[in-house]
Amino acid sequence: MFKKVLVANRGEIAVRIIQTLREMGITSVAVFSNADRHSLHVTLADEAICIGGPRAADSYLNMRNVVSAAILSGAEAVHPGFGFLSENAEFAKLVTDAGLAFIGPKPTAIDQMGDKAVARQTMIDLGVPVIPGSHPLQDVETALAAGEAIGYPLMLKASAGGGGKGIRKLTDAAALKAEFAGAQAEAQAAFGDPTMYLEKVIVPAKHVEVQVLRDMHGHTSVFPERDCSLQRHSQKMVEESPCPVLTSPERRKLLHLAATIAEGVDYLNAGTIEFLMDQQHHFYFMEMNTRIQVEHPITEMVTGVDLVQAQLRVAAGDEVALTTPEPSGVAIECRLNAEDPYHDFRPDVGTLEQLRFPTGGMGLRVDTGVAPGDKISPYYDAMIAKLIVHGRTRDEALAKMHRALIELHVEGVKTNRDFALALFQAPTVLAGKADTAYLNRDFLPKWQSANQPV
Repeated sequence: MFKKVLVANRGEIAVRIIQTLREMGITSVAVFSNADRHSLHVTLADEAICIGGPRAADSYLNMRNVVSAAILSGAEAVHPGFGFLSENAEFAKLVTDAGLAFIGPKPTAIDQMGDKAVARQTMIDLGVPVIPGSHPLQDVETALAAGEAIGYPLMLKASAGGGGKGIRKLTDAAALKAEFAGAQAEAQAAFGDPTMYLEKVIVPAKHVEVQVLRDMHGHTSVFPERDCSLQRHSQKMVEESPCPVLTSPERRKLLHLAATIAEGVDYLNAGTIEFLMDQQHHFYFMEMNTRIQVEHPITEMVTGVDLVQAQLRVAAGDEVALTTPEPSGVAIECRLNAEDPYHDFRPDVGTLEQLRFPTGGMGLRVDTGVAPGDKISPYYDAMIAKLIVHGRTRDEALAKMHRALIELHVEGVKTNRDFALALFQAPTVLAGKADTAYLNRDFLPKWQSANQPV
């Protein structure tokens, strides 16, 4: 096992990784920008190195600075967390070329699955069902021809994308003509690649995903699915495991598909395979995220497996063959963001003058990267924390989430706490029947009309 690991990230995921490193007796090295000098992940790490200015491009996205920090510190491995450089094949190669272990997949797998159009063709070759769609698109004329062949409504997506960037829902050819250039520019800015593709819209549908883990010895572990259907403009807000409408036979079928994909692309370490499920409970491959996910804690809660520890063991060459149990109870995660839901979820910045997380208790976990007095800056993601609950039943988990949100108190920045409280009182959400369009189509318009900005 490694003696020292550099964490190439910030915020709550950096804190999360540092916690596991400490429990395993491994020295942790944090990296930070000038804006993060006094951040929680810096305070908790055994060592910390400044890697540049506050802009992500000057620090957390500066590959050579990160690798230099790892070498300078004497680290043996680098954990990229999620976001930033976690799905960058060039970074993974730089790390390994420097003689360090990259705690993630091989660069070839990152390239293969990171390009959504290439990943789509790979699934077709593996016999995995995919959503009807197009080949890679570079211009609006080709896109219009593809749209006519597939039929509307369609989703326009960035081929190199993720996290909801560059995505547009299109009702007709006029919408495609109007939206293509803007979506392409967003994709270029976010991923450095303007290539787009089209997918048929499947509505109503649930967004379900499967956590996979594969070691160097060919052992593939798959874990109970996560339902990520509560989304605003393709950005996940709430996740739960297991999916409340899935049967055990359907779960086995879904996990078998995920294992087929992981083995078919010779995957290594942790990844997440995302599917759409239609009303008939047919599964369609969407994409694979070649990293640990924001919502990984709910999988940990229903399985008892520390996924970050498993990642470290895989990267160190251990055999990690984990059985796939039926989920134990129900876990739900809610993201707390510094944003103003009363003004179209506009990101907010400022000092956390007061910050009181829910009191402890059985089945409650808070993952965060901030403390009272910290600043929420405009440079990075606006997530303050993740509230994670676990109950023996779904009703018990929902009650715990309600209690957690009631106890939560933040002053100094606006948050989505009130919106989340209302969401967890909606009958469709309580029944577990929300689809991917529910929040924008049904809940949000009613909430906004009842909560006009002052």
